[in-house]
Amino acid sequence: MSWLLSRLLVGLVAIAAGGLAGLLVAAQRGALIGALLGGLLGFAALVLRDSLRGLRLLRWLRGSHEGVAPRDAGLWGEIAYRIERSLRGLERVAEVERMRLAQFVSAMEASPNGVLLLDASDQIEWCNARAADHFGLDPQRDRRQRVTNLIRSPAFVDYLQAGSFEEPITVREPSGRGSLQVLIRRYGADSKLILSQDLTERERAEAMRRDFVANVSHEIRTPLTVLSGFLETLRNLPLTEVERRRVITLMTQQAERMGNLVGDLLTLAQLEGSPRPSADKWVRVGSLFAQVEAEARALSAGRHTIALADAGEAQIAGIETELQSAIGNLVNNAVRYTPAGGHIDVGWRIADNGSGEMAVADTGRGIAREHLSRLTERFYRVDSSRSRESGGTGLGLAIVKHVIQRHGGELDIESEVGKGSVFRLVFPAARVRSGGVCVAAAPSEPAELLVR
Repeated sequence: MSWLLSRLLVGLVAIAAGGLAGLLVAAQRGALIGALLGGLLGFAALVLRDSLRGLRLLRWLRGSHEGVAPRDAGLWGEIAYRIERSLRGLERVAEVERMRLAQFVSAMEASPNGVLLLDASDQIEWCNARAADHFGLDPQRDRRQRVTNLIRSPAFVDYLQAGSFEEPITVREPSGRGSLQVLIRRYGADSKLILSQDLTERERAEAMRRDFVANVSHEIRTPLTVLSGFLETLRNLPLTEVERRRVITLMTQQAERMGNLVGDLLTLAQLEGSPRPSADKWVRVGSLFAQVEAEARALSAGRHTIALADAGEAQIAGIETELQSAIGNLVNNAVRYTPAGGHIDVGWRIADNGSGEMAVADTGRGIAREHLSRLTERFYRVDSSRSRESGGTGLGLAIVKHVIQRHGGELDIESEVGKGSVFRLVFPAARVRSGGVCVAAAPSEPAELLVR
């Protein structure tokens, strides 16, 4: 209430000055008393008026500050205006900070890594959804809980209590599904930031890389061992002309096998490192089928019945060599794994939605259902001994998958043991044009399966 006392003092000085002036002017006692009474009444009115204005402003300040401040004239009006402007400025700053905080929290929620904040007592202050998933936490229920009561991994507890956070550690997820890399950093007043990263996919990729290197080494070492043995035989043993020719033939087969393997590896490397094929270069399906037919008949040597659909003027947008490699691998596999006397049909059709379907059907032994999802893995074989005898490298379907995915399509596989298999390459409508002609596959039972 200091403001009120100061106002009273000012009022008293004003009254005294007014009374003295009245005395000098009137020079009568009655006039002096009248001047004093008048001054007191004026002062009282002034105090009452100021008090009412001050109370209105205080009432507004003690409330929610909604609406405008009291708009009085004079000193109180100016004070109210200045206070209101300052409050509005602070509210704008606070709103900007709230928006920044919300954006920061949204960014942390969108992070692919887990983020967990601990206070100085190692109690959870906040965590994003990724960290909650990694550690099996509830972002709301577990707040203000001590983290070691919820994350009981011995490696994590030791790491947190040791206080040495220079290097991250690897722990198992509570669910046991995979591994996490955990890194702790200090901030503020001994608070801690815990970052977690799921290593499951990385470990899976690393395992696939190790398996790939091991498989390549094995596939190359086997023919090299055979070649080395034959060379040793030629150098140390006297062979007849027939034996020598047989050894040379076997050596040639092993050399071709290594050449095919290296060629497939180079093809895969090229497919993985090249940009996606453009959609402005068109390849006639009929020309692809012509090349495939020549290769298939040469490989079959008359042991199979081979039929190819008349694709008319149909075209596919893409790279001819890649498309040729994909369809060639499918047809060559059909020839290799279909017994003599079997049927192999290559079909083409344009679906109602405009997509193109190129399919290879055979009447071979078929493939059990549990193998279908893994057929496109590199070096995966249903029957490894039979595959090697047929000359396959184990990379053909991996190449097919890469080619069709690069062209925006997908590989569909249907097979039943004892009834044969159907491999379909489905191209998106944007990469297919019919040229006004669309002809179904040749009329045989497998071909009908292709276009149904």
